[in-house]
Amino acid sequence: MDRYEKSKQLQSRAERVIPGGVDSPVRAFKSVGGAPPWIVKGKGSRIWDADGNEYIDYVGSWGPLILGHAHPEVVEAVEKANRSGASFGASTPAEVDLAEAVIEAFPSMDKVRFVSSGTEATMSAIRVSRASTKRKYIVKFEGCYHGHADSLLVKAGSGVATLGIPGSAGVLEELAQFTLALPFNNRQAVVDAFDKFRGQIACVIVEPVAGNMGCVPPREGYLEFLREITFRNHTVLIFDEVMTGFRVAFGGAQQLYNIKPDMTTLGKIIGGGLPVGAYGGRAEIMEMIAPLGPVYQAGTLSGNPLAMAAGLAALKHLRSNPDIYERLERRTANLVNKVLEIAQNKGVPLSANRVGSMFTWFFQAGDIHDWDSAAKSDTEAFAKFHRAMLEQGVYLPPSQYEAIFVGAAHGEKDIEKTVAAAKEAL
Repeated sequence: MDRYEKSKQLQSRAERVIPGGVDSPVRAFKSVGGAPPWIVKGKGSRIWDADGNEYIDYVGSWGPLILGHAHPEVVEAVEKANRSGASFGASTPAEVDLAEAVIEAFPSMDKVRFVSSGTEATMSAIRVSRASTKRKYIVKFEGCYHGHADSLLVKAGSGVATLGIPGSAGVLEELAQFTLALPFNNRQAVVDAFDKFRGQIACVIVEPVAGNMGCVPPREGYLEFLREITFRNHTVLIFDEVMTGFRVAFGGAQQLYNIKPDMTTLGKIIGGGLPVGAYGGRAEIMEMIAPLGPVYQAGTLSGNPLAMAAGLAALKHLRSNPDIYERLERRTANLVNKVLEIAQNKGVPLSANRVGSMFTWFFQAGDIHDWDSAAKSDTEAFAKFHRAMLEQGVYLPPSQYEAIFVGAAHGEKDIEKTVAAAKEAL
């Protein structure tokens, strides 16, 4: 019997009623081939598909499950909140509790507002940046993905790169013209943009550690450079820490690199596995938002009790167990380096970028520091590697251009089994 028979049946059913059979394009496995497993259960570091196949999971719902699947404290918090009501469309005490916890971890934020997705967070941060500066242009970086808002689907990496789409149909040229997409880690390109559009750039939005062209860290001094040039030009600097917040350090990349942006967007971990996003920053910027100011943004499910409870439980656990980050650093480095050593011994061109517990194995020998260098990777080799790992019970992101995540639930035996699987796959 086909070990993916039930997943294939589910995919076939889904394709009749859902575009492509998926609610997010990367799930279709188009860049790696084969049938995508349909997941029915997760516990700790493991997930199970509809056919009963078990996997060590390194996707972790694309980053938020730093504590693993169905963590008891998160489950208990959500169940308790749900017994009192899942949504009211009104303010609840949990919103204040989580807001205070987030601001304590991110001193660059004076105030924060919760939304339901990272896309909403980045879209709203850009809107308020334009309002506070009274400028039109924004700067983003090639290969950095900030959600699917129209202004940001320009050279956006990640799923867009996987599908080979340069931007997206339906995005108006009249709108996209105000987005300046520059090469990541390239200082001169930023200088040139500020010279050409002097006094016109509202904000610079950046993933301080890129995670959507694969994991690509900033070059030494690059974030400091962005902070200095935006400050000098009265431009809002936005750190998109949807992926890195509470992941690369408790206080995110801005703690790790000791940079204080004007605004920050968050998501993933602050929802504890439930849909959530947030944006925050300096008080004078955030007070531009209604009902205090003229910038409108709203959401019926923003700050809903379930997401707030899950996020608060996750952050409380991380704050109470700071040694988690040391263990994640050690285990992730061990996994990454052992697989690189195996590839070298087998003569397979493979390199890696890693920051804390997020990393990417790139199927090429070169240095990866921006989108153009990441795009030189052998995606066919990655696809074969991905399929071989899946067959051995290791679930990796189904794209060369995504970050891989290690969580606190991954034990030494998980790492050993993954290394053994990689040895066979390579």
